[in-house]
Amino acid sequence: MLVVISGLVTSVATGVSTQNTCTAEATYAGVCGSTNGTSVTVTGTQPAAQSPGSPSSSWSPSNSGTPGTSGAPVDTGPSELERCRADAGRARVCLEPRRRTEPSAPAPASAPAAPTISITDLVTLTPATATPTADPSNVGIAGLPTNFVTTASVHTRTGTLFGAPLTARFTPAGYDFIYGDGITVHTTTPGATWDALGQPQFTPTATSHSYTDRGIYDTTVTIHYTAEIDLGTGWIPLTGTLTIPGPTQQIRIYEAHTALVAHTCTEQPTAPGC
Repeated sequence: MLVVISGLVTSVATGVSTQNTCTAEATYAGVCGSTNGTSVTVTGTQPAAQSPGSPSSSWSPSNSGTPGTSGAPVDTGPSELERCRADAGRARVCLEPRRRTEPSAPAPASAPAAPTISITDLVTLTPATATPTADPSNVGIAGLPTNFVTTASVHTRTGTLFGAPLTARFTPAGYDFIYGDGITVHTTTPGATWDALGQPQFTPTATSHSYTDRGIYDTTVTIHYTAEIDLGTGWIPLTGTLTIPGPTQQIRIYEAHTALVAHTCTEQPTAPGC
């Protein structure tokens, strides 16, 4: 077998099967072998003999500027990779420079949505409850109006909700008086005593109730609050109302009987009923 290297002849044993063993480095440098089964042709560049002081007669990719001189670079023609691709029919393997791919940055995580505060969430701040009282002294008379009064006012509570500090302001907007005999009356007033109203006792009021029978009754009052919250930027009203039931208050209802007498108890202290 005969190996030709740009005019340099080298003998190798014939009959040896030779494969194309171009390495990536050899291909990139422009030195690549091909075989037809009987001979191997290796393409490459070998400098010609030069006389001392004479300019270079060949050019290699490492040179810059005019061959044999120094100065500004000139057009050097197609690159080694382009020449390799043009010669691909001669079983050359062309090595392209590896392109570095930068990893794409991960998409930024979206911020969690702020929680929506509803008026029912404010129950954890414990708005004030109210207890009803019967005027006067939690007693009444069956068949006659019993006047009920409760105490409620605007108040604030501070606390933490969903991890954020806030202040809530509660305003009474309605009252449910539950009288304990199956009757409930809704009003927009907490009631007032007969004296405060300037009315005689046992006269009807906006919060009074008449019991049919004597006995002891468990009464309660439920307050309906509107609410506003302040997160540090001012008051924000919330939609709806918050229903807060109050504790139980027992009242006693008596029967009253009328009798005709000749004298008052002052006049006759020993009379029946005195």
